[in-house]
Amino acid sequence: MNKKSPLLWIAVALAAVLAAVVVVSVIRTSSVSRELEEARLANEELQLANEQLQLTQEFEAVNAEFDQYESAAQRLTNDTIYAKYTAAKQKVEQLMNELRSEKVKSKERIAQLQGEISTLKNLLRHYVAQIDSLSRENAGLKAENQEIRAANEELSSRVREESQKNEVLSERMTLAEKLNVTGVTLTPLKKNGKVEKNVTKASQLKVSFTIPQNNSTPVGHKTIYLRLVNPEGQLLGGAGSFSFEGGNVACSAKKTIEYAGDELSGVTIYWDVNATLTPGDYTVELFTDGYRLTSRRFTLKK
Repeated sequence: MNKKSPLLWIAVALAAVLAAVVVVSVIRTSSVSRELEEARLANEELQLANEQLQLTQEFEAVNAEFDQYESAAQRLTNDTIYAKYTAAKQKVEQLMNELRSEKVKSKERIAQLQGEISTLKNLLRHYVAQIDSLSRENAGLKAENQEIRAANEELSSRVREESQKNEVLSERMTLAEKLNVTGVTLTPLKKNGKVEKNVTKASQLKVSFTIPQNNSTPVGHKTIYLRLVNPEGQLLGGAGSFSFEGGNVACSAKKTIEYAGDELSGVTIYWDVNATLTPGDYTVELFTDGYRLTSRRFTLKK
């Protein structure tokens, strides 16, 4: 018994050492496993963060490109693609905010975000294609409108030119129809009809004139109205009024003649003096058919 006792203790000691080695080995293996798991998780988190950063940059690039066309969206009649893009953009922004908040950061969310941004890209391509198509169409319509506008301006210019020509022609025709007078004179007369040199002693004022031949003037009865204005600017009236340029104009005397287109010489109109006249400049005006035939000034002396 005493001889075997040392071997037993040696066996027990070896067993204890072996057990310790096993425990230490297990502990080391567990520690290495935890470190590997932590490294794997850290690597996965880093990879997700990198993907998140990449997606953020990608989204900002897509959105920046879309912003270039956003003003054009307001001019489009078909806003279907624009509405779809806006909805997709809001969804992507929601996912981006969720990822930035650090509440959820997983492969599933990253994959969902990748899919939404891919949809966003496709919508953007369709949208840009639509804008380009409409831009080309609008450019064609604009060019066509410019051609039409130019043609209309040219036509309007021609119409204006023809209207001006017609106005000039009409004015010439109107002037051609106008009755003319020549050789207008103003003479003071005595009671016996002889010439009175001293206007203050005159009993009548005689206006004489000639109507030249004019085949363009309508023939028939013509009433010629006389206006005499004294040096004080007062009308020597007494014969009523006549129509002229939309109003009624008072006259001094009038005379109706028969005009057949031939020259009429020695046509006279008389005005009876009803108050002492003053020496100075007298104005003689003759009217007919709505025209002022003449306006002449004569100096009568004392």
